Amino acid sequence: MVEMLFRDDAYLRDCATVVTGHEDGAIQVDRTVFYPLSGGQPGDTGRVSWEGHQINVVDTRYATDKNINHHLPEGSSLPPVGTPVQLQLEWDRRYIHMRMHTAMHLLGSLLPYGVTGGNISAAKSRLDFDTHEAIDKVDVTERLLALVAEDHSISCRWITDAELAAQPELVRTMSVKPPVGSGQVRLLEIEGVDLQPCGGTHLRQTSEVGAVRISKIENKGKHNRRVNLLLDS
Repeated sequence: MVEMLFRDDAYLRDCATVVTGHEDGAIQVDRTVFYPLSGGQPGDTGRVSWEGHQINVVDTRYATDKNINHHLPEGSSLPPVGTPVQLQLEWDRRYIHMRMHTAMHLLGSLLPYGVTGGNISAAKSRLDFDTHEAIDKVDVTERLLALVAEDHSISCRWITDAELAAQPELVRTMSVKPPVGSGQVRLLEIEGVDLQPCGGTHLRQTSEVGAVRISKIENKGKHNRRVNLLLDS
């Protein structure tokens, strides 16, 4: 299976790798820095290059066998299996996703409700909370910015499936459960703030989130409040 380099270092922007297969106009490789669409975070884009060729990677998604497909534009010539290639992220886009994703964890730490859904994009992101209570946009923005300014350290570690099962309070997402069955689950820890399973890409310090604010809070049902996030720079 592919080695997912982004799990250990989300700041890697490129890597040398080898093509291991093709599927539906996409290439598969033995190691990658490209994050595949999952958990509400979009798949990465960027470029793949090899001798005499450079082609855009327009999306990244899990393959049918849990490998990772790096999708090229329709009609592209695919590098043959066994070809050494270089992968390079569209870094600015990925970094915005990292800022957004980290901000969403901070937001979740401030609102003590179950999470029923969420989505990340470079333009805006959102979290849906299982509550009928009113949420004060100004108050939450102020507390969110305080956590950003406090510059908490962020790190990842792994626990076993059994350890997660013994700590059900770690799982706050109601619509999507963390993947289990492989024997271990990845935890994201924002020191002194948040600890929960997550496979996405994140920052090293909360200060990197920068200028973030709650743009709108929507009533999406009797027990559903949607909180929208924007980055101002």
